[in-house]
Amino acid sequence: MKRLLDLIKNKFFLVTLAFIIWMIFFDKNDLFSQYEYRQQVNKLKEEEAFYKTETEKVKKDLEELSSDKSRLEKFAREKYLMKKDNEDVFVIIHEKKK
Repeated sequence: MKRLLDLIKNKFFLVTLAFIIWMIFFDKNDLFSQYEYRQQVNKLKEEEAFYKTETEKVKKDLEELSSDKSRLEKFAREKYLMKKDNEDVFVIIHEKKK
């Protein structure tokens, strides 16, 4: 017990303990903030992987559209409702049920 009291009275121990408590709980980069930053980094890495795969898909589609005339025509008709001069386009919109 005396040894514990001597340790608590030691100014170096108190300063070190105060420093550790300050760094864990009160500092700008405390333990909780570091945990949140780590979660943000992991989320951003997942988003980066998602966008890389999406970029690869778009590049592949662009390559196909650039090389194949019939795919380009199909894409223009479906996405942008383009038509030839002698054609009519009818757009069917389904009503949502309540």
